[in-house]
Amino acid sequence: MTITAVGFDLDETLAVPKRDRATILADAAERADAPPLSREAYLESHARNLTRETRTPIFADLLAEHDSDTDPRSVANAYRHEIADALVPLSGVEPFLERLRERYRVGLLTNGPRVAQRDKLTTLGWTDAFDAALVTGELDAGKPDPAAFAALLDALGSEASETVYIGDDVDADIAGAADAGLVPIQVLYDSGPGPSPRAAVQLPREELVSRLPTVLDDL
Repeated sequence: MTITAVGFDLDETLAVPKRDRATILADAAERADAPPLSREAYLESHARNLTRETRTPIFADLLAEHDSDTDPRSVANAYRHEIADALVPLSGVEPFLERLRERYRVGLLTNGPRVAQRDKLTTLGWTDAFDAALVTGELDAGKPDPAAFAALLDALGSEASETVYIGDDVDADIAGAADAGLVPIQVLYDSGPGPSPRAAVQLPREELVSRLPTVLDDL
């Protein structure tokens, strides 16, 4: 096959938090004077709110489980600030993306509310780092829905069979890309999901920058 385009997931693939996400959530709740919130409940609500404008509905869900008058908007804002403070780029990723764009159309498809994910890109300085950057908060569907990947293909002007998609999540990224006809590459790291048999290639996250160009040549 000939690869003409490369798509990436954002969180835990190209950008990594310096603190674990359960701690970030706890710090945000404390900052907003909210009760302790469950990371598991957060993930469940996040999955139901991939096409939202903000995280406010997510925190409204979580706070509804508590006897609390905390404004969910204040928790959403606190969480956004905590994430912005914690998120750092994968080492060497900016020049790596520039080099990739010399040979391929390069895109981003990230799950999450619009304000939250666009704020991450601004904080990272990546508003112009991709030929197309899609946030599911601006789409009709989130990963793993094939419609989300179809939107990425449309934005990149590429065919599914000629497009690689790189991410860490076994369901949203790897199975989602495979079901949509893209070529999935899974990044692996110590605290992340285990290897998916549906991935065409698996790469340790710390080797993504150094090894991906050769992997793409070999596909």
